[in-house]
Amino acid sequence: MKTFIDKLFKRQTRHQTIAETNVQTTPLTEDQLKVVTQEPIPMHPQQYLAGCGQSNGMQRDHNEDALFMMSTVVADGKSDMPFGIFIIADGMGGHIHGEAASHAAARVVAKYLISKVYDKLIDPNPEPMDESLQETVESAIREAQKAVLRYAPGGGTTLTCALTLGDQVTIGHVGDSRAYFIYPDGRTQRITQDHSLVQRMIDLNEITEEEALAHPSRNVLLRALGQVDPVRPDIQTHQVPRVGYLMLCSDGLWGVVPEAQIHQIISNSPDPSIASNKLVEAANAAGGPDNISVILVNFLGQ
Repeated sequence: MKTFIDKLFKRQTRHQTIAETNVQTTPLTEDQLKVVTQEPIPMHPQQYLAGCGQSNGMQRDHNEDALFMMSTVVADGKSDMPFGIFIIADGMGGHIHGEAASHAAARVVAKYLISKVYDKLIDPNPEPMDESLQETVESAIREAQKAVLRYAPGGGTTLTCALTLGDQVTIGHVGDSRAYFIYPDGRTQRITQDHSLVQRMIDLNEITEEEALAHPSRNVLLRALGQVDPVRPDIQTHQVPRVGYLMLCSDGLWGVVPEAQIHQIISNSPDPSIASNKLVEAANAAGGPDNISVILVNFLGQ
């Protein structure tokens, strides 16, 4: 097992780009400093605590979102390795096409990552991987693109997935679903870039982020699975927070509930499952204009 993992991480460094963490420059309060400097509770083996939530929303009579969540631990006393696959897909193109596109994409990516990575983790004599983790995630998304074109012609979907292994997470992303790191000191760090028209306008300083939330073109995507153009996913690898969370969500959450409220709900909830469902409740309480999907992963014993 350890030989396989060592080789896997060795290949990973060949292709990865570890993204820099954007931190607030505002001085932290005394209470925040206590949280930041606290040591994580030792836990052996390392593991993830994950939860999810989903709703049609208050103004939709059907669900075009799909999510997949899997978390496991492989431990033999010598090489203890938590592993997870987390996927959010937000379909578009009407009831039939949007639902088919998101469901196909989530399932194809999950199946690909399980066969290429998880199956090797539980194989007593695994063959070496022929791709890095980043290459594997990118290949999974390209397979999802083929599936959407085949099974949901005329439809499309966003796709944001996270492959976690040990203390690293590799993110694959197309569209405007999002991935965040949530820190206990109050920081909420978005680690994906929306592939949307309004994001492009923000980048060009034509509108503000606040104006983008109500812009008439806020739902126009520049990249999505199902488009005729070749898919170009963003792939990046990060160290997971020593104390904190990974959150994946559709725009039915991030477009409705402010980041400060998201952080408050997570901080005040006893576990990720309860937090996820409270986040869904908050989005519905704010009008629930779209389908809502969220996955929340707490990193334990890092």
